[in-house]
Amino acid sequence: MPRPASARADPRVDRPPHAGRVAAPATIRGVSLSPTAAALADRLEDALPQTQCTRCGEPDCRSYAEAIAAGEVPINRCPPGGQGGVVRLAALVGRPPMPLDLAHGTESPRALAVIDEAWCIGCTLCIKACPVDAILGAPKRMHTVIDAHCTGCELCIPVCPVDCIAMEPVTGTATGWDAWSPEQADNARRRHAARRARLEREARENDARLAARRTARRVGLVVEAPQAARPAAEDA
Repeated sequence: MPRPASARADPRVDRPPHAGRVAAPATIRGVSLSPTAAALADRLEDALPQTQCTRCGEPDCRSYAEAIAAGEVPINRCPPGGQGGVVRLAALVGRPPMPLDLAHGTESPRALAVIDEAWCIGCTLCIKACPVDAILGAPKRMHTVIDAHCTGCELCIPVCPVDCIAMEPVTGTATGWDAWSPEQADNARRRHAARRARLEREARENDARLAARRTARRVGLVVEAPQAARPAAEDA
């Protein structure tokens, strides 16, 4: 059963608005949010733990915040935030708290991913899956997890072809926001935004390289065609 929400004070009180948040387009399913909904999405995002685990059914925490603000999903689909997190979201949207939806996972102590280096084959699949770039490694080289940056999202587990990654609890009996600080959440949000920006940049650079190659091939064909025809013209 989920642990009751902690009675301690909200650790995000008195922090600057949207601390650590990187600006994101105010859209949901490709549709622009109203200014009011976008502002609510900002506040909701600040109240989420930023583990980027996708258990809520959305691709990241920002998307979940926007989906809530748009009225498309309920507020009880974030297991890492726990029941205490549901209470926070309920206060922001002005609705009564509801029990955590166990179909999306249970509230539990935070865990870190640990790679059994003796079995790691260096496939890099876990590196690609990590939403906060918390795994170091190279193709056919041993990988390792940077504990300080791991959010416990578990997205690296299903992609490992040799089952060499395990999750190890590190917070004792503490769960939800008792196991995860606002500073850790802000760090995870920044790293996720930086990763997204890097992937978008790499995609643009790859598209540019492919376009340059296509252009070079077309130019080559234009240059080679007259040369190929020249001997026939001289013979004539």
